[in-house]
Amino acid sequence: MKNRAWIVFFDESGVSLLPQVCRTWAPRGRTPILRHRLNWKRASMAAALGYHAADADRGARLCFHLQPGNYDTAALITVLEQVKRFYVGEHVVLVWDGLAAHWSRAMRAWVADQHWLTLERLPAYAPELNPVELLWSSIKKRELANLAGDHLADVADAAERGINRVCADQQLPRSFLTHTGLTIHPHTPQN
Repeated sequence: MKNRAWIVFFDESGVSLLPQVCRTWAPRGRTPILRHRLNWKRASMAAALGYHAADADRGARLCFHLQPGNYDTAALITVLEQVKRFYVGEHVVLVWDGLAAHWSRAMRAWVADQHWLTLERLPAYAPELNPVELLWSSIKKRELANLAGDHLADVADAAERGINRVCADQQLPRSFLTHTGLTIHPHTPQN
């Protein structure tokens, strides 16, 4: 059954009203200045990036969630319910890190009742093995770069534009996996 499953990498990231300062172009001698209100309001994003284990032609699938504040076990269970609806009728092998909320007693109890879901843990201190980290990097270096929004809705809109950009490009989600060095569909040698 696992060979017909979706291998889904999961990760969370935070964004705030403080701009993600990135290099940019400006006329010589005119350093760009970001003006923003010093505001610590934060939101959290979660993404589940899936690759089909048996059929490479099915393409990558991306499920995204954004909420104010941080994720705890209850919020993550809500996100996983969304993932369940997203992959309805499919088996999912979810690969995520060792965040305490991922392996809490309440999470393990909830997962025990989910026959569609199998959990796997990434090695400790190995974010380079999670393609979702590259998704965050792509969004933060493009849509969220130097964004000095006045409201969390500005940041949320920019993050959603980034998700839509990634979803519109068939090759970009695959390149995230390739960059990790992991393979899901090994090439079979020709005889």
